[in-house]
Amino acid sequence: MALTSESTTVWTGSLFEGSGTTRLDSSKVAEFPVNWKARAEGEAGTTNPEELLGAAHSACFSMALSNILTEAGHTPESIQTTAAVTFQPGEGVTGSHLLVSARVPGLGEAEFEAFAEDAKVNCPISQALTGIPITIEAELA
Repeated sequence: MALTSESTTVWTGSLFEGSGTTRLDSSKVAEFPVNWKARAEGEAGTTNPEELLGAAHSACFSMALSNILTEAGHTPESIQTTAAVTFQPGEGVTGSHLLVSARVPGLGEAEFEAFAEDAKVNCPISQALTGIPITIEAELA
């Protein structure tokens, strides 16, 4: 059975002077302000689509890596993933870089990197982002 997750954005005004809010409807856990300045230059207290995409990518990747490791008999103690999504005005989203650190008892660095590469390729959000380069740096903590 497929699960549909919903979010809603309400925008007022022009792209450059306007602003909006993005609400996580399915979970009802948050509502975020959004505007162009946050997207093009960064603005404290205001998010942007790329930050939200990075949140989705880092969460999905961490879950995929945990599953791959556990199925191989290496249950992780912890996984920390940062997804840095790059946006270039006029070009769009140009890449996502995953920075991963994990504690996995009994696993060597080379084997861990292979599992991380597998998770990068097979995580559903990575698969949805096939139009952009996805890079990864993975290491054991």
